Amino acid sequence: MTNKTKNSADLVFSGVQPSGALHIGNYLGMLKPAVALQESYNCIYCVVDLHAITVPQDPSKLADQTREIVAAFLASGIDPSETIVFAQSNVPAHAELAWYFNCVARMGWLERMTQFKEKSGKDNERSSVGLFDYPVLQAADILAYRATHVPVGEDQLQHLELSKYIAERFNRQFEVPDFFPSPVAIVRGTGTRVMNLKDGTKKMAKSDPSDLSRINLTDDSDTIARKFKKAKTDSGVIPTELAELDDRPEAKNLIGIFCALSNQHPEEALRMFGGQGFSVLKGTLAELAVEELAPISANMRQYLSDQQGIDQVLREGGERARAISEPIMRDVREVIGFWKP
Repeated sequence: MTNKTKNSADLVFSGVQPSGALHIGNYLGMLKPAVALQESYNCIYCVVDLHAITVPQDPSKLADQTREIVAAFLASGIDPSETIVFAQSNVPAHAELAWYFNCVARMGWLERMTQFKEKSGKDNERSSVGLFDYPVLQAADILAYRATHVPVGEDQLQHLELSKYIAERFNRQFEVPDFFPSPVAIVRGTGTRVMNLKDGTKKMAKSDPSDLSRINLTDDSDTIARKFKKAKTDSGVIPTELAELDDRPEAKNLIGIFCALSNQHPEEALRMFGGQGFSVLKGTLAELAVEELAPISANMRQYLSDQQGIDQVLREGGERARAISEPIMRDVREVIGFWKP
């Protein structure tokens, strides 16, 4: 693989939080598509540890959680010689540009962000300012590299729209047309939004107190089979028509996971399993998940056993990221009009 097959004008930026054990939703929604994207695009993949601290983190674990994300990238097939992999906190441009964007963005824009309302709950006044300001930092993550494309799930589209508003307002306010690009969404397909195995109305999450709610990348074969067997379903049989899935969240989730693992369309899945009970589908899911995740898990353990190797990937990735972002930040400061030493 070489950059000769890639459009050098296109740059993909994507980030993942170092907030605990990775699960099948992270793999299908982010890691697997990230591997495919590096074939066609120049990519920057960031462990967004600045985002992670918008909620309390254990300082004794944060660095190791960052290494775990890098190990998962590498184990999934990300090539660090082609793709930049680094820690967000290692590149000052993210925090610096976020402040400049804070002075460009408007409170009303952020107040409309639905994810803040979901994460903060009813008592949002007790949430950190960072959690409220999270989408502005996301805009800085993307635009510090003038990234042109951003892989997102449907739940992140609103944040990407905010990035576009901020880029456009900066360009207009400082009279620098086209200084920042308007990033384009690469909407992730089937498997993007893997839901909780115990509640199909909630997204699968590392933070859920029930380990039965998710398939961890480090789960062994027996554990994966047991979790799928215990996954919540309704009392009906698997439907034969797509429209019938709309009001059956657990069935829709299991069919979606099957499609993401098997690269099949939902219509094909319903032709295979429609009219049957869930036991056959659950067994098939366990087999597919073990087949796909077992090599990833083994590779992750191997990478995690070499902490120095992971740290070297992070150091080199940080250097390459700074080499892109620092000239852009010099231009940003000049456009704003800051004194130059």
